[in-house]
Amino acid sequence: MRYSRLEALPGIGNEGVEKLINGSVFVLGCGALGSMCAMYLAASGVGTIGIADFDTIDLSNLQRQLFFDEQTLGKSKCTTLASRMRALNSEVVINQYDCMINEKSAFEIFANYDFIIDGSDNPATKLMTSKVCERLGKPYCIGGVKEFSGQVMSWQPGHTGYSELFGDAPACTGFLPCSVAGVLGPAAGVTASVQASEAIKHLTGCGKMLYDKLFTFDLNCASAQVFGVS
Repeated sequence: MRYSRLEALPGIGNEGVEKLINGSVFVLGCGALGSMCAMYLAASGVGTIGIADFDTIDLSNLQRQLFFDEQTLGKSKCTTLASRMRALNSEVVINQYDCMINEKSAFEIFANYDFIIDGSDNPATKLMTSKVCERLGKPYCIGGVKEFSGQVMSWQPGHTGYSELFGDAPACTGFLPCSVAGVLGPAAGVTASVQASEAIKHLTGCGKMLYDKLFTFDLNCASAQVFGVS
């Protein structure tokens, strides 16, 4: 009964649900993108989910990070999110990494998962994720959000990677964090939902992935596009 709505979907069915149960996804970041991704993956029955974040919950997070609340201010994002995920689905194994992920630890951790989702909030981390995954041959999905808009891309061997699309150096020049540029909560929700769906499609084999494509949207002008980048 838990997964009946998933089983009813064309291309997923009972076999797809079994693939999710036997699959594993690592989510880097437990903020606006990562927390939403992780909850959707837990709800969908992905058997093993790793989550990583070194940060604690701040009042300013609550505008868009919906799985935290006023009672959890000052607590670990990773620990709090893991508790919410376990409460949502006790059948799922949650691996917590309450630390900053660097290149060395990324190589050790990413190797243990089928798919990597980057929900970090800075270009340098996204670049690190892509480089480590590409050296490991590990499929990934990277998302970003700013103001009213967001963008998502996915990769697996033989396709266009993050650095080919955005450059081989961290694009930090002119980068404004959401604390300065601002971000609409629903824009983060849309981005994270697309990332979670990419992981589900990868594990089940249903649908078309965002390989060699960049999905973008702008909620301020109600527009969405998919650009071919190959």
